[in-house]
Parts: sequence; structure tokens; C-alpha cells
Amino acid sequence: MQEATLLVEIGTEELPPKSLKTLSEAFAKGLSKQLTDASLAFTDVQSFATPRRLAVKITKVAAQQADKIVEKRGPSVDVAFDADGNPTKAAAGWARSNGISVEEADRLKTDKGEWLLYKAEVKGQAMADLLPDFVQRALEQLPVAKPMRWGNGDAYFIRPVHTVTLMYGDELVPGDVLGIASNNHLLGHRFHCPQGTQLSNADDYERTLEAAWVIADFDKRRALIESGIAEQAKQAGGRVTSDQELIDEVTALVEWPVALTASFDKQFLEVPKEPLIVTMKDDQRYFPLEDNDGNLLPQFVFITNIESKDPQQIILGNERVIRPRLADAQFFYEADKKTPLAARVDGLASVLFQKQLGSIKDKSDRIAQVARRIAELLGSNQDIAERAGSLCKADLVSQMVLEFPETQGVMGMYYARNDNEPSGVPEAIYEHYLPRYSGDALPQSIAGCAVALADKLDSLVGIFGIGQVPKGDRDPFALRRSAIGLLRIIVEKDLPLDLNVLVDISRESFGDVLTSETVTTDVVEFLLGRFRPWYQEQGVSVDVIQAVLARRPTAPVDFDKRVRAVTVFRELEEAQALAAANKRVANILAKLDAPITGKVDSGLLSANEEIALVKALEEAELSAKDALKSSNYTGALKALAGLQKPVDAFFDNVMVNADDAAVRTNRQAILQRLRELFLQIADISVLN
Repeated sequence: MQEATLLVEIGTEELPPKSLKTLSEAFAKGLSKQLTDASLAFTDVQSFATPRRLAVKITKVAAQQADKIVEKRGPSVDVAFDADGNPTKAAAGWARSNGISVEEADRLKTDKGEWLLYKAEVKGQAMADLLPDFVQRALEQLPVAKPMRWGNGDAYFIRPVHTVTLMYGDELVPGDVLGIASNNHLLGHRFHCPQGTQLSNADDYERTLEAAWVIADFDKRRALIESGIAEQAKQAGGRVTSDQELIDEVTALVEWPVALTASFDKQFLEVPKEPLIVTMKDDQRYFPLEDNDGNLLPQFVFITNIESKDPQQIILGNERVIRPRLADAQFFYEADKKTPLAARVDGLASVLFQKQLGSIKDKSDRIAQVARRIAELLGSNQDIAERAGSLCKADLVSQMVLEFPETQGVMGMYYARNDNEPSGVPEAIYEHYLPRYSGDALPQSIAGCAVALADKLDSLVGIFGIGQVPKGDRDPFALRRSAIGLLRIIVEKDLPLDLNVLVDISRESFGDVLTSETVTTDVVEFLLGRFRPWYQEQGVSVDVIQAVLARRPTAPVDFDKRVRAVTVFRELEEAQALAAANKRVANILAKLDAPITGKVDSGLLSANEEIALVKALEEAELSAKDALKSSNYTGALKALAGLQKPVDAFFDNVMVNADDAAVRTNRQAILQRLRELFLQIADISVLN
């Protein structure tokens, strides 16, 4: 069967850079699925994406579907004919739907009976006849939030479409997509090749576009940008900090990347580097340069989309563009320093946090109060934590943060230092926003931890306390992120804190504002529920997490120790048998009319296996006692692993439900003792 390379390209106006890669991958996936569903064989799929095109190249695509035999089973013969042998309405309707008469139907005989059967050979369709519809459907299924319509046509897409190219080998596949007829004209570089170019063969796609000053492969273009930036940085004697998102965005903005270096006046380095970096990256898509100590250099690398004969003109143009932005940052910084951070706190009263919970000033007052209590629990300086808490949001009303919101916290730290706030306060102001995202750094100081915890607790307790619990994807206050951040701080900083205590402290700071009577329970359950996605992200098995959650330990550090211990225990040879035994014990005890309250009576022990099990339990309890005192759950579980053989022997040879009521109750008490021993750590009965 004939096969060749298939090339599909949609030429457009500039596509949204932040979604370009996602659109490209979705287009390739959608088109290959259409071919697969149509039983058209192919091998490799490669996606291409530039600011002005989405394309897919698929190799060894079959030119035609294979012929196939279609069989449709009809009613059984008993149903298909009446007592006189005439076709019933059911049989006639089925035959008519298949375009035949009842008499023309074949018969299908099986061990279970005989049925009418329609059998026909369906000729495979040519791939070229199916392709336009495949492409149209793949485009319609792209994750486009707000498609647009252009011109006088009815077609909708994320951006106006100018060209559609459907090539199969060296043949143009005819057809319309989005109201545009397929042709072999490709858009070239907007400036270097505005006339475009002609594609003669699908296999020549990349070479043809490269001759038209377009690097079609996203990853290849990205690699060129990375190497160009690295080379420019090396020549300038600096380095560029890694920013993969920015590199992806810039890759999606250019078709022919050229890296150049520009500079700015050294006077701007008197401004903290963070707002300068923000304006260079976010406003201009520049790559700031730093020295080996992390100090900002008065230079930056940028990517241009033109191979200029006079690159110095482009460099000068970019220097002129960045200067007023840096001057703004300098002006805001100097103006902000004239007003102490503490004097800005009252201005927070005009900034709403949440209608029922008050202003950001109200929130700051609560954070200060709770941070002091947490610092007390941690044996840290309470005055530092309280002062940092009261000032932690003050920079929100500074000119710098109003202009560059990304610098909140950072500028608070600089302004606190400028105001000669006590040592530890500036750092805690910055750290209280940490962690901002998955994998982000944690606060380093205890004061920073206290304020960060107080801030996250305030949001969680406040929003839950007025009944606005996150539902589905709706989480406008980012409570899930706050919850995981809170757990990370406590666990990874090894802080001896309990969730019930923390939530109660935060709840008290609200006075009589909250309306929910179950806020403490609700918030603690929500926090415990965040352990599952957090540990799953680390590769911890779900059943391990469930085993610990069943015991509901509310001290996060203790919770973590249990998870680590059960993870180790799960890999032991004895684990499977002991988990099964615990499950069996749990089922037996669950069926009892009343819980077992009495102790094991040694005088009622008769079978050798139950005597041996009780002795083993006593030894295991003794071995695990010291380990449990020090929360060494791994050691405790390893000690309990020795119970596997006596437990198995007990179940193999002893009848728990003995006829004698006293013996039966005593044996149930043995099982209760076994169950409680493991439950001191986790419910291992849920382990798979």
C-alpha cells in the first residue's frame, strides 16, 4: 500500500505566546488521533510551532484505508419469524436499515442459537478525501478559550488564518479548512521573506522554511535561544539566571532568533535588583545579567527576530526602551523611602481583604497577634515575630508595589531595612510569602516561619469560618496552596506544632467575626486532606497515606514520621501477611455487638498457638515501647513485624468464635490487643 509523509500547516496572525506550545502539542495529538480512529497507519508524529503557524508532520501515512468486512447481527431467528415462517416487524425493520431484504440476510449460528446477519465489504476511503475534515475537527478541539471570527467568513479560530497547506509527499491535498482552500504557499519571515515560499514536498518542510528565515521546530529554536543567551552572557562576563517560562515565551515570539546584549546606566543599580529584574523580564522579555555573587550587572541579553546588518541600532533602540522603565522604578523607590513602612500600615484600612473579614489592616493585626503566639510556642523572639506580622503587608500601598505587584514582600524587606527595623524583622517580612509555589524555598528564620504560618492560617480559618469552602476548581483565595505551604513549613522545618492548636489560636484572633461553629474541625480536616496530594507528588503510595490518615495525627511532623515508617514497613517481607491479618482482625471486631473492654485472661488460654501469640504480643509491646516514646515509628514497626509467624499460626489453628463464650471473648481480646498495638502508628489493614 502507498505511504508518504503528511504535512499539515495552518498559517495565522501572531498566536498567543504563552499558549503556543500547548496548542501545538494538542494539534499534533488531535490529528494523529483522527488518523488512528480512521485506521490509517503512520509512524512518527512531529509538531511545529512559530508565532505565525501550527504544523504537524507525520511520516509513512497510508494513502488509503484498508477494505474491511462489516458484520451486523440482527434479531434471533426465533424473533425474526412468526409461527408461519413470515418475517416479523423486527426482522423487516432491521433488514431495511441495512438496505437488504430479510431473505438476503445471512445466518449466524453459535452454541447459543441462530441470528440474522448482515455481511458487507466496505471499501477503504482515500486519506486525501478524509484529511480536510480531520484537520477541521482537530482544530475545533484545541484548548482555545475565546476564538475569534474575522473578515466576512463564518470560521472561528484563536487568530485569523491566512494559509492552509495539506501536502502528502509531493502532492497537494485539495480541500477547505476554516473556509480556506489548501495550497502549497507557506508564510515566510515577516521581514526577511514577506513574499513567502512554496513547499514542493512534505519532507522538505523544515528546509523550505529555513530558507525563508523561519526555524519551524520549537525545540530547535529554543535551543538556539538558550545557546545565544549563554554566549552573550559569557562575552559580557556575567550569567543569566534560569527562567524556563521566559525562554519558552520568547521562543514563541520569534521565528529567527538572534541574541544581542545591551546595557543601562549604572545609577539604576542603586535600586533593589528585584523590581529592575521584573520590569526587564515581564515588560520587555529581557534576560538580566548577574555576576557570580548574584549582583545585578548593568547589562541584559535580549532576543530579536531580525538578522540585522546594523545590530547596534537594535541595541540602542532597546536601551532607549528600557531606560524610562528603570527610571520609574528608581523614582518609586526613592519616593517610597521617604515614608516609613510603619506609617503605611493605617493605609491598609482602605484595602479590602474580604467583605466579612475586613481590610488588609485587620488581617495584618490578626497576623501579628497569631505570629506572636506561634513564636512563643517555638521558643523564639515574640516581639520580632509580632513586629514583622504587623508590617508584613505595609508595602502593598507603596508606589513600587502598586506598579510592580510581583515585588510585594521583597520591597517590604528593603523598606524595613531602610527604616532600621530590628534585625530579623525585614527578613521575616519577605519570608512570610514563602513558599509561593510548588518547590519554592521556605522561610529560613523562625520569625519568618511564624509570620508565614499566621498569614496562611488567617486565610484558611477566615474563609472557612464564613462558610466559603473551596469547591471543585473554585478556590479564589488559593486555600489549597496555602494549606500545602503551611504543611511544608512545619514538616520541612521540623516545627513541633499541632494543627488543632494553631487553628484555635487563629480562630481566637477573629473575635466574634466568624459564623461557622465547626471551623476548627473543618480547617484541620482540610489540612489533613492536603497531605495526600503532597505525598503523592513525592511518589508515596496512596495506601500508605490512607493508613496514616486513618489515625488522624494532627501534628504534621508526627504525621510525616508515620508516613516514612509505614513506607519502609510496606517493603518488608512480613508486611503483606500482617496487613491481611489486620484486615481480618478489623472485620472480626467490627461485627461484634459491643467493643471488647476486658483484658486477656491467661487462665483461659489453651491452644499452643494462642499462648504463643500472647507471649509474642507481650515481647513486641516491650520492644516497641521505647521506639514509640521517641516517635521512632520505623523501629516500632520493625519490632512488630516479628508478629507475622505467631499471628499466621493463630489464624491457621485457633477457632476465634469458640463455643465457650468466655474463651471466645478472650480470643477476641487477643485480637483487640494486636489491633491496638499497630493502631498506635497506623492502620496497616488498608495497605494493599
